[in-house]
Amino acid sequence: MNVTANDEKTEWKLRCELAACHHLFHYFGWTDVIWTHLSARLPHTKNQYLITPYGLMFDEVTSSNLVKADFEGNIIEGEMPYMDAGHAIHTAIMNVRQDAGCTLHSHSRAGIAVSCMKEGLMNLSQQSGEVRGKIHYHDYHVIGADYPDACAQLGKDIGNKPLLIMRNHGLLSTAKNAAEAFYNLYTLENACKVQVDVLGSGAKLSTPPKSEWDELARINISPEDGTAEQVTLFWDALLRMLDRNGINYAT
Repeated sequence: MNVTANDEKTEWKLRCELAACHHLFHYFGWTDVIWTHLSARLPHTKNQYLITPYGLMFDEVTSSNLVKADFEGNIIEGEMPYMDAGHAIHTAIMNVRQDAGCTLHSHSRAGIAVSCMKEGLMNLSQQSGEVRGKIHYHDYHVIGADYPDACAQLGKDIGNKPLLIMRNHGLLSTAKNAAEAFYNLYTLENACKVQVDVLGSGAKLSTPPKSEWDELARINISPEDGTAEQVTLFWDALLRMLDRNGINYAT
């Protein structure tokens, strides 16, 4: 395959965005030491992508130390391996979702807590209403190269939704770009935190009228073409924050 200068520019941009996601995970406290993973598809190839180097904490990840691999598991570029379960999860998503440009997987405390609740995400906060129509669920399975059926089920379960609550495991967000994937995950993570706090308080619950909840879900549907203005503004603000704090992710 001939790689053009434009391909190299596109890959570097994706590397910078994915590295930024790692540092934002660290900033918001969503990391699980070395046990989770983020990815970005390389659009100028049919089956290559970038993924977290296995063994690095998220604040150690930079644009240049991300692992480039293909869907068959061959490492094309990178000095470290990828996590087997990470490769299995991300390729399972990308194999069924051609629009999956960026996929983020978290093991946050609140996200796991809600994934363990039979009812899943409840209609409590505005944040939960915003993502209500964007979520599917995946029952717990051990996932890895030795469990192809579980990987296939993961791909089936996400369907056409951008968010997946992996029961007893964590959360997953996939979208055409890093900005949208992070925006959706940020909203879901906050909704999970609020739910855990509310249920833990023991107070009586207040739920909004269904008509208002339906309207909130409707106006928060992601556009098929392009990226919503609030998502772009949100992402740009986060990158400025990393720059202000001297986070050298694009190295």
